[in-house]
Amino acid sequence: MTDVVRTERAGGVLTITIDREERRNALNEAVAIGIGTALDAAEADREMRAVVLTGAGDKAFCAGGDLKPGADGTPFVLDAADPRHYVATLLRRMEACRLPIVGRVNGHALGGGFGLAAACDLVVAREDALLGTTEVRVGLFPMMILPVLLRTVPIRPLMEFCLTGEPITAAEALASGIVNYAVPAADLDAKTAWLLDRVTSKSPTGIRLGKQALSKIREMSVDQALEYAQFMLANMARTADAREGFAAFAAKRPPIWTAE
Repeated sequence: MTDVVRTERAGGVLTITIDREERRNALNEAVAIGIGTALDAAEADREMRAVVLTGAGDKAFCAGGDLKPGADGTPFVLDAADPRHYVATLLRRMEACRLPIVGRVNGHALGGGFGLAAACDLVVAREDALLGTTEVRVGLFPMMILPVLLRTVPIRPLMEFCLTGEPITAAEALASGIVNYAVPAADLDAKTAWLLDRVTSKSPTGIRLGKQALSKIREMSVDQALEYAQFMLANMARTADAREGFAAFAAKRPPIWTAE
């Protein structure tokens, strides 16, 4: 783990915290590596049921990319011989994660921070937190995060974000489905815990395979998706969790999941 990302485990939930409060939890390569490493560890632990991604303090979830300029005067450098930007690597890792990722948006999520929130599966946000893409204000466009924004944000609000650089509150974002819940700051932890309980009480195997399938199906044609879905459903029905789910339903008792 890096010194800019800390983790805390509580039962089957791993909380990943961007710990750069003095920099408004800005995203840099060390943060990206730290989050990715934490996700690797969480997935390797069969007792884990969900991941929470949040920021330190109460001001910012992540205020975007770290804009400290490099030697060429710009904050963005890509090795032409090995063009793999750390933001792209992190967003790919989040997309591939088979554990549910819940964004606990404790403050502003702007630019790359908005991209991180969009890459989460579920989001609980402070109602007064600002969300948006401010890159146009410095002559840029939110290129790196566009792939995840296009899968999360309706096109009209997205175009307004990108073209005006003006953020909106999480309370306003709720109406467009950009976040799942927008609550007063005092209720953020309770609402996050409530949502986690609803997720972690369900079949880990069903969620793991379902997330994998959803990611694949989203990129397929309808015909390809239906062909894939019928085989995935048959495979899922043979898992231990599915058999337990059927048995528990028939016996009118709570299921006992084994994640198998």
